Amino acid sequence: MIHSENKDKFILTLHRYFIWALYQHNTFKTVIRVVNTEKTRESARFTRPFGYGSYWYASMYVVIEGWLELKLHDKKIDVFLKNAKYIQLLRRYRNGVFHFQKDYEDNRFEIFFKRGSDFNIWVDEIYHEFDRFFLEWSKKEKSEK
Repeated sequence: MIHSENKDKFILTLHRYFIWALYQHNTFKTVIRVVNTEKTRESARFTRPFGYGSYWYASMYVVIEGWLELKLHDKKIDVFLKNAKYIQLLRRYRNGVFHFQKDYEDNRFEIFFKRGSDFNIWVDEIYHEFDRFFLEWSKKEKSEK
């Protein structure tokens, strides 16, 4: 458990990683909307969303990793963190994204593409719960100063 005098400092640091994930999420969603309205080659319709989406998913794992390392708790977030299978899938995908893979069709990517819509819903929902948590935490910090 983290000491209470350091807790807010560590949450602030984790918040930075969430902000980076938020930027990737917003860009990913924007690119999907733009690409779906453009008349582009099929490969281009896949490449840009894949790149931004990959960075968003990888960034979300870093937020989860930090949350778990800091042993933070929130009732709503903790429910999502019970899904070890999805967390492991994100961890492996993050490794595939941020560590060079010689094989273009690396298993980490192939498994990720076959994950199903339940996983996408899970990532979106935990993302929104982290957003809620950090907004509430930020408001509390400002009111205490």
